[in-house]
Amino acid sequence: MPPHPQDPGVHRTLLGDGVATFVAALAGGPPNTTYSEVTGAVKLTGHFNPLLMTFGAIFAICFAFIGKIGAFLSTIPGPVMGGVLILLFGLIVRLGIEQMVKNQVDFMLPKNLAILAVVPVSGIGGLFIPIGDFQLAGIGLAAIIGVVLNLIIPEPKKGDEPVVEVDF
Repeated sequence: MPPHPQDPGVHRTLLGDGVATFVAALAGGPPNTTYSEVTGAVKLTGHFNPLLMTFGAIFAICFAFIGKIGAFLSTIPGPVMGGVLILLFGLIVRLGIEQMVKNQVDFMLPKNLAILAVVPVSGIGGLFIPIGDFQLAGIGLAAIIGVVLNLIIPEPKKGDEPVVEVDF
């Protein structure tokens, strides 16, 4: 048994992403981007088995080279795929919020609330920044906005309590 069974092995994940991007570049393909869809699917099904994940990855790689599989998958109606993606991305957002709650992020602080409000909307709301022939959008733009907001919004001073006034 490994010495730290709870260690997710982020270093191996990064190495795998690097190797996959290198192989894709050798074949003339684009670099890969790791998303959290698998996390959402695992949470949805409640089943996590590394061996099953490995076989799934091998099948996905093999299926990528079989044109008939791609043609079959392209016959799935857009609304069906849209429904699946809404469920999947909703689970990803839920997992992110769950992590913030587990780490006891104080959402009564204006800084945290502003970041929580702005980042998801900028990521999924179609916001983009054109830079020449390139557009910065989606996850990349949301991540940059989150980092910038975290840097520029001041931390509250110790002892400052949020003032809440209610007029009726």
